[in-house]
Amino acid sequence: MRVLVACEFSGVVREAFARLGHDAWSCDLLDTEIPGQHYKRDVKDVLNLGWDLMIAHPPCTHLAVSGARWFKEGIKPLSLQNDAANFFMMLINANIPMIAVENPICIMSTRYRKPDQIINPYQFGHPEQKKTCLWLKGLPLLTATNNVYDEMMLLPLKERTRIHWLGSNHWKERSRTFQGIADAMADQWGTL
Repeated sequence: MRVLVACEFSGVVREAFARLGHDAWSCDLLDTEIPGQHYKRDVKDVLNLGWDLMIAHPPCTHLAVSGARWFKEGIKPLSLQNDAANFFMMLINANIPMIAVENPICIMSTRYRKPDQIINPYQFGHPEQKKTCLWLKGLPLLTATNNVYDEMMLLPLKERTRIHWLGSNHWKERSRTFQGIADAMADQWGTL
């Protein structure tokens, strides 16, 4: 299967598919952190290269509800939010048979539609909470692979919500896909 992982610099999702023998590529404006097949360019340049599956991680800075007040208060121009929403829609409407677009809880639930699924890392073996929405086209819902919710709830709040306490200069860490989620995507969607 030809797999495009859009807006991914980490290479985590790409490599999960590559390990299963897929022709998987990541694409981002940044270099990849894990050596492998990577386009360092605008994803618009590679959308029409005959992909079977695309998993897209569009930037959430201007879409997430956590930052929506900056637009309502006029601190940030609404054009940034509109541009981010248009980019999201370009990805979900790409001419690719199977698509998953992920983002945190965001304005796309009202601007586009509610997500098909909301997942958390604890459903895939990571004792952390970080709601991630999935908008799907031609794909089934992801099935939890290793739900560690009960063990996670024994941890202190700051530990299980670690990702939320990271400062804005830790955006790279916040945007990385958890390995358990990447493996589930490859194992479940890579066999369709």
